[in-house]
Amino acid sequence: MPTVVELDVRRQAGALGAVITGVDLSRGVDDRTFDAIHAAFLEHMVICIRGQSAMTPEDQLAFAARWGEISVHPYVPSIEGYPGIMRIYDPNPVTVTWHADTTHMSRPPALTLLLARVLPPYGGDTMFANAALAYDGLSDGLRATIDGLRAVHQGTELAATAGLDREAVTTTHPVVRTHPETGRRALFVNGNYTARIDGWTEDESRPLLDYLYAQVARPEYTYRHRWEVGDLIIWDNRCTQHAVVGDTGGAERTLHRVTIAGDEPY
Repeated sequence: MPTVVELDVRRQAGALGAVITGVDLSRGVDDRTFDAIHAAFLEHMVICIRGQSAMTPEDQLAFAARWGEISVHPYVPSIEGYPGIMRIYDPNPVTVTWHADTTHMSRPPALTLLLARVLPPYGGDTMFANAALAYDGLSDGLRATIDGLRAVHQGTELAATAGLDREAVTTTHPVVRTHPETGRRALFVNGNYTARIDGWTEDESRPLLDYLYAQVARPEYTYRHRWEVGDLIIWDNRCTQHAVVGDTGGAERTLHRVTIAGDEPY
């Protein structure tokens, strides 16, 4: 039966991020506890629910489903027997770049749940950035300029490997999107998926995009999470970006990821 608990929520950085203790998700949670977790998520944008090693893949999928529709990645396979759960392992050029998840989709994920199963003895931290603060920190003139722009997002080279044509993994989104729950505005361009400003050439787009990427990555807008086995991190894909620190030395690092479908950015 779901248990009623009192959560301990501790902020981890000035920009975003909180650690939650006092709950065992493998036993389920009542609606009041879930609502408290959801409120902490909206406030902190990234939450780590610590001590969830007892969760099975079924538990992770069941908890994820409480957040919305589980999204199956269009070209990266799920782990066998559990559609919707992806195995995340070694840091690679895609994961070490600041990005939001699969923004080449017409409805990018609203949020991601990542559960740490096996960790290296050192390294492999994940950095998170508050893209709403990055937007707030821009000048009035630059905000007015980019508010009306859209950007073209394209899938990575893995899409071609999976046999998908470029058109199938290409879409456009606002450069600045509005959060559907909080109403807050945030930068929504990233180095993995954004190809250019819509109506501009890649050469014309590059200076502006590089400048916006650099704002997201400013240290004062970030939080660095040092993983523990059993950490379940949930981040808001609509207003944050993330990047792995690729310093594991090749040691095993296995995390299980579930994403929740979002709306069309506006």
